[in-house]
Amino acid sequence: MSDTVGFVRHLPHQLVEAFRSTLEEVADADLIVHVVDGSHPDPEGQLTAVREVLADVGATEIPELVVINKTDIADPLVVDRLRRREPHSVAVSAHTGEGIAEALAAIEADLPRPRVEFTALVPYARGDLVDRIHKDGEITGMEHTADGTRISGRASEALASELAAYAV
Repeated sequence: MSDTVGFVRHLPHQLVEAFRSTLEEVADADLIVHVVDGSHPDPEGQLTAVREVLADVGATEIPELVVINKTDIADPLVVDRLRRREPHSVAVSAHTGEGIAEALAAIEADLPRPRVEFTALVPYARGDLVDRIHKDGEITGMEHTADGTRISGRASEALASELAAYAV
């Protein structure tokens, strides 16, 4: 996760340069969740300004979900206009909570998922594998038994091949 902050539009060029290393991390992201203030006088200008910086750091090919915030105080016509302009968007109010569940569901749907399903009984001596599953995989079930950790989920092909020795 990285926060590009809503400051991008009016920052002096030298300050943008100072933040460049932080912004360059965005180029390695799996998904950009681009939050725009729906009540701002120029939300389209905000979107454009952030996208210009994202282009400068080579992040234009990363999937983007636009989250239009402050719908509780934004002009509904502006929110509708933004939703039409940004087809991959959700409208939310962080203040009231409206739309947050939809935003979380959209983020979950857009994040890449490991491809290989597995079920393994990992010996306690191989806690390193369980740690890697937590970091790089997706756990759907876990139980600690006398023989080790019985764990199921999804993992990359490389990690799943390491787990194959413990498959149940």
